Amino acid sequence: MKTLKKIAISAIVGFPLVFHAQSAPTLKELIDAAMTKDAAIEQQNLESKSNLLDQQKLKDIFLPTVEISGKGGYLNATARFISPEIAIPAIKPIFPGAVFPEGTFNNNFTLSSFEAAGKAEAKMLIYSGGKVKYLKQALTEKNNATQALQVKNQDEVITQISKAYDQFALVIESKKVLDESKKRLDANKKTAEKALGYGLITPYDYKKIELAQATLDSKMVEYEGKKELLITQLNVLTGIDRERIALINPNLEKIEYLVTDKTIENRAEIQALDYGLKAIDAKIKAEKTWWIPKVQASTSLSYMGFYNTNLSSSKELMPGTGTKLDYDLTNLNLFPIFQAGIGFKWDVFDGNEGKHEVEKAKIEREILESKKSDAERKLQLNLANNQTNYNIADSQIEMKAKARQIARNALTQAEKEFRYGLIKSTQLIEAENDLENAELEYQTAVFNQRRAAVELMKSTQNLSIEKL
Repeated sequence: MKTLKKIAISAIVGFPLVFHAQSAPTLKELIDAAMTKDAAIEQQNLESKSNLLDQQKLKDIFLPTVEISGKGGYLNATARFISPEIAIPAIKPIFPGAVFPEGTFNNNFTLSSFEAAGKAEAKMLIYSGGKVKYLKQALTEKNNATQALQVKNQDEVITQISKAYDQFALVIESKKVLDESKKRLDANKKTAEKALGYGLITPYDYKKIELAQATLDSKMVEYEGKKELLITQLNVLTGIDRERIALINPNLEKIEYLVTDKTIENRAEIQALDYGLKAIDAKIKAEKTWWIPKVQASTSLSYMGFYNTNLSSSKELMPGTGTKLDYDLTNLNLFPIFQAGIGFKWDVFDGNEGKHEVEKAKIEREILESKKSDAERKLQLNLANNQTNYNIADSQIEMKAKARQIARNALTQAEKEFRYGLIKSTQLIEAENDLENAELEYQTAVFNQRRAAVELMKSTQNLSIEKL
């Protein structure tokens, strides 16, 4: 009994989870999932991260750099000393004076020692001449351009997924149309069987209805294949389970969209180019700072030591003394050696390198201005074209709706006449096909109107999931 209770509780608790797992994904969920898998969006996210790292590197330029170095080794140095002629004047009556000819004192002095040295040095840039400031501005504008293009890629994902979603809806609506056709054909077949029994129609007329049923069955198989293809497409683009995608049952309804702002200034391409121009302007300012002095502060703490030091001479120090120099110095340590100061670097002439970089940046600006002008012309034409396509697609819905109603009325009349033996089955089937085609054309017109509305929204950068 307790076991049964546990099973019942588990089933009740687990039911909502199972139900949720098998619920159909919404359009927003499909789009969000596709954006996480889109390669272009991922690449631009990585580019944005790279831009942020470059900005951080520029900020870190003003941080101090600390370097510690050290060395140890053996020192052996020899210096040769040859005395010039030395004349000592007389001091009467005490000293008669003396003259020491050149080379009287001729000796080699040798210094040998083990040495060790260590140094810690810190440097910090105080003023870069404004170059770092302008380079930071350039990177900021570059990142803004990347973010603007990110919006364009997001619009492409929305367009792709919403199209597949609408195609899914079109397939479902088409299936409904075919199901209704099948019901009518089945009913008309029963009527034809009775008419055949009474000799009102020929076997040929009866076979025409069977042929129409077979044709309809093949169309239904075709639409089932299209549905499976759409499930696969959405599964690949979003990563959502096929079982959940198969549960999608959207309505195919026209989009009511009125363009209130017929401008292309909000287009991501234009904004990206504007940010690019600002980045180039900042780069030009940065390159013009080449001649401004740069100021840097530095400080250091060092140590130097000599161990087992010996100072010797090759000959006697004074002629006639017979004594050479041979002196062992005690360990000599110089610590600490502290130094601090501020210095500057001023490039008075850089070989025209800075001038050439400025000229190069100006050319880059002219290229971007040309690209912007070309983009504005093309995008303006694209807006006009999409507006026209939307107007045509929107008006087509009303006309197709009228055609559908006419086809329905015609089929109703044909069914009455067929029951009374006034028309043949071929005429009935023709009326059935007319209604079927009219229904499908109406659904296709709604689909085309939705696609035209999406493209029109993109033309003015007003595409959003909420409007679909």
